[in-house]
Amino acid sequence: MERRIHAITLRLVEGDICERAVDAIVNAANDELWMGAGVAGAIKRRGGEAIEREAVAKGPLRIGDAVETSAGDLGCRYVIHAAVMGQDLVTDADGIGEATTSALQRARALGLKSIAFPALGTGVGGFPLAECARIMGRAVVAHAREETSLSTVEFVLFGREAYRAFAQALEME
Repeated sequence: MERRIHAITLRLVEGDICERAVDAIVNAANDELWMGAGVAGAIKRRGGEAIEREAVAKGPLRIGDAVETSAGDLGCRYVIHAAVMGQDLVTDADGIGEATTSALQRARALGLKSIAFPALGTGVGGFPLAECARIMGRAVVAHAREETSLSTVEFVLFGREAYRAFAQALEME
């Protein structure tokens, strides 16, 4: 499912973010950038431990900031680590919004055409899916109003429940 927002195509996909054919995937990171469970763990398992070593060397980050690393054995060029939570693994609306914006800004700075996001903070962070979708959707709309290199933004959602929540919140049903 997709819709157009200015020059950006926003796409919802149910699946594995590690398999997306995009320039960068986003990691729902903690502020120290170690990669344990959830999306981070999947990226580390599929892309290799070098991604975590490179990320940790760039940390710690303020919650809401983002940095890029290489993508190891993944098919994309970069992993953008968006710090959405602290060591307590708890997040909030501000952290999700700022982390989404920071990841989009990193993609623009790198001249990327496509990026894939998970539902930031909804796994180990426990943040509600529908509220996350609204926050992340607003950040993409705001970014699309600016000059950007991005032409495609994907929300890659794990499971039918997450997909439905994003589709409803973003009015893409």
